[in-house]
Amino acid sequence: MAANPAIETQNLSKIFGSGDGEVRALDDVSLVIGENEFFTLLGPSGCGKTTLLRLIAGFETATSGRLMLYGKDISDEPPYRRSINTVFQSYALFPHLTVAQNIAFGLEMLDRPKAEISRTVEEMLAMVRMEPMADRQTGEISGGQQQRVALARALAPHPKVLLLDEPLSALDLKLRKEMQRELKRLQVETGITFVFVTHDQEEALTMSDRIAVMNAGKPLQVGSPREIYDTPSNRFVAGFIGESNFLDAIISQANGERARLVMPGGTEVEAILPAHAPKSGAVTVAIRPEHIELLPESAPGTISGTVTETVYFGTDTHTHLQLENGETVVVRQPATREGQATREQGERVGIRFAEGAARVMDDTP
Repeated sequence: MAANPAIETQNLSKIFGSGDGEVRALDDVSLVIGENEFFTLLGPSGCGKTTLLRLIAGFETATSGRLMLYGKDISDEPPYRRSINTVFQSYALFPHLTVAQNIAFGLEMLDRPKAEISRTVEEMLAMVRMEPMADRQTGEISGGQQQRVALARALAPHPKVLLLDEPLSALDLKLRKEMQRELKRLQVETGITFVFVTHDQEEALTMSDRIAVMNAGKPLQVGSPREIYDTPSNRFVAGFIGESNFLDAIISQANGERARLVMPGGTEVEAILPAHAPKSGAVTVAIRPEHIELLPESAPGTISGTVTETVYFGTDTHTHLQLENGETVVVRQPATREGQATREQGERVGIRFAEGAARVMDDTP
């Protein structure tokens, strides 16, 4: 994170309704978003991420807490005085204006000089690679091009912070991946702090400097994509970011950051033991599908299971297993040019965890 904070939320809460109909959309949220950072609010519908974005934009007023922009309290400032722009999911372009006129609109409302507006529009068109479309009306261009225009319009006044409310959700898969790279390029080139809202974990992992995984109105974990993926703080984060297998186990020995676990069938394995996780008794262990090896059932130190399904995805193969105690496991293996032997339904196999890959979970929701 950058040393200079751009956005700070201090014990921010937002309550809708009252009495029996009260909904606590945000619950005492304190976050620091750094200058020039691509920061993503990630979580399921209803987790509070869009409410937080609207509070930052000034479209909603917090029930309690403070909101700071570069050290200045803007909690009571109207949106037009915040130097914060928003790109909406719907783009909200003016269909009767051309691409260039859409980009110029915000600058005209700010009463900027005509020469400055013309120069800025040219710069923005070049930045989003839309120069040939300058005189087209927005109804005559594709969805991806419309999104570029919305970005250019939001960036033209050079805001201190740009908020993006699920702007890629309406695009098809290929175009969405292209725009993920484009958004990151624009953020790096402009040096503007981007705050991005999404429920799509791949978008978050692809573009973000840091991610806040949210649920029930709170950020459960904040960190880099690698930190969030490799060291999830609890079961919700481990299940929401990527895929995880969750298995019952019993801690037979705990020693600092390591634990010895007894797995279904009596096999013992080592696991990471985070400071906040239980230190004894029955626990839940998480293991990513790509960190499990498929072996013959007779191989030493394996957990036995039965293949229930094999699914080929082109780049990799997912093998679904059922263990002796009824728990299910998914194993992900990369496909090779020569191909791999497909495990048949009903086949007995063994699985082994990669060293240091299993992790005891804190089951906090």
